[in-house]
Amino acid sequence: MSTADVFPSAEGTGTGSTGPGPQRPVRVLLVDDQPLLRTGFRMVLGAEEDVDVVGEAGDGVEGVELARRLLPDVVLMDIRMPRMDGVAATRAIVQARLPVRVLILTTFDLDEYVVGALRAGASGFLAKDVPAEDLVQAIRTVAAGEAVVAPRILRRLLDQFGTFLPDPDARTSDRIDVLTEREREVLVLVARGLSNAEIAAELSVSETTVKTHVGHLLTKLDLRDRVQAVVLAYETGLVRPGG
Repeated sequence: MSTADVFPSAEGTGTGSTGPGPQRPVRVLLVDDQPLLRTGFRMVLGAEEDVDVVGEAGDGVEGVELARRLLPDVVLMDIRMPRMDGVAATRAIVQARLPVRVLILTTFDLDEYVVGALRAGASGFLAKDVPAEDLVQAIRTVAAGEAVVAPRILRRLLDQFGTFLPDPDARTSDRIDVLTEREREVLVLVARGLSNAEIAAELSVSETTVKTHVGHLLTKLDLRDRVQAVVLAYETGLVRPGG
């Protein structure tokens, strides 16, 4: 029997407006095979005026179906589920080019499955025991188009599970050839966990200039956010695990 549920909402579908005027709540889809956890997340998020839980699913197959139907702003996705896990579900959502961002839930922050989910296009990950206020803030951040995992934590994750990434010697690096020399420098520093301010100090440029370079490289590489940029830097061998 299906465990998918759709909750009535007065709001329309699509992403939230960032322009002037009233901004509608962030629409969230919960995908987790544990009903009690879904209930807990729904209660936490239901207390926020700017967050609207529009549906929930008990596995990845149902999650992808509801993501296509509801077009939530954020999918809160468990990583280990029956039928289709969170990695495959994230990949399906991203490959369908839905205007939806995925935030992964995991029991262990250093988990090889998390690497797979980030490679598939997730915008970050959270531990399932994250404090309620951090969960809400992470959802708002992802809905706004940003990543929620700190670059240094991501680098530690990729260093530990670098063997789960493709061998860069077996891949073409043509994809990053579109970058200028300075953009490639910035990408390396992003992948090493530096913030925009730290990159600006390293390169002796303004933070605004760094933001411009980051924006350009994301656009050229067709990446959603810095998380994907870090993963790509490791995949192409631009940065090596432990390097």
